[in-house]
Amino acid sequence: MAYYNPEPHPPHAASTKVGVLLANLGTPDAPTAKALRPYLNQFLMDRRVVEIPRFIWCWILQGIILWIRPRKSAEKYASIWTKNGSPLMVYARQQKALFETQLAQQLTTPFAVELGMTYGNPSMKSAIESLKAQGCGRILVFPLYPQYAASSTAAVFDAVWRVLLTMRNVPAIRTIKDYHNHPRYIQALASHIQTYWQQHGQPEKLVMSFHGVPKFHAQKGDPYYEQCLATGKLLASALALSGDQYEIAFQSRFGRQEWLQPYLANMLDSLGKQKLKRLDVVCPGFSSDCLETLEEIAMEGKHLFQSAGGGDYHYIPALNAESGWIEAMVTIAMENLQGWDKSAVNQDAMHGSA
Repeated sequence: MAYYNPEPHPPHAASTKVGVLLANLGTPDAPTAKALRPYLNQFLMDRRVVEIPRFIWCWILQGIILWIRPRKSAEKYASIWTKNGSPLMVYARQQKALFETQLAQQLTTPFAVELGMTYGNPSMKSAIESLKAQGCGRILVFPLYPQYAASSTAAVFDAVWRVLLTMRNVPAIRTIKDYHNHPRYIQALASHIQTYWQQHGQPEKLVMSFHGVPKFHAQKGDPYYEQCLATGKLLASALALSGDQYEIAFQSRFGRQEWLQPYLANMLDSLGKQKLKRLDVVCPGFSSDCLETLEEIAMEGKHLFQSAGGGDYHYIPALNAESGWIEAMVTIAMENLQGWDKSAVNQDAMHGSA
């Protein structure tokens, strides 16, 4: 059996299209324990996500976690599932459609756009194969993570490289590492929050909560912590917030080891005990709402804050399919497509002069 997969086009065929791969974490196919088990197995077996020695971790994962967690996770997914499926996937499809439409207004070279998930479906393999089948010889990998982290962005790149390892005719690849301080991204966030406040009023304090990672990641060189702080400060400045009007925190701690601090749960408890009349929480690191934002932050966070004595609690939705965010995505993509945009025209000119 051949190691390399058959190519969709003959070797001599020109592949002049540009492909854009919009990459995100992924989601189970259904809010059931049966669907959660393979999804969690793929996710938690990724060395980028869990850096515990395999001989220890495999025993814990296969012998304990995958027997207990799928049912509990399924209940949480069921609480936020929509009639059209997982919120993350619903928003991802909307982003793709709007992104395609706006990119077509700026990109002169033929192009195609596909969604690829690090875990679950549509897989990175299916996305890349689809782009190649459409004649894309150049692919821009666009992770929808503004802040780079080895456990998220690098996991996307790993998934892409694993697919390329099986290809005989490997396409040209560009990657977007991060855009945590990109002016259009910060502007999209600020405008989104300001619009929310115009409709719902402004809180006493805004908490910007980012997904947490183990502290040793930062100690070993991961820039995620610094990028989160940079995003928070830039966003606070764009919103004209003083130092006592906002906080930066980290959510979703897992296990017993120390993670990035301050922990959101501790902060919500403390702010609740201070009898804050209103608190708003936003998650700038998430391009789409998902289980973590809709269940952990919007539901569990509200319960924790109000149980401690706090007043009104508002979760400000992710950017999702906001027009400002789609415009920012196109701007970021176009900046990274420089040199590829005109290449098809240049090739035609070269062939004509030959």
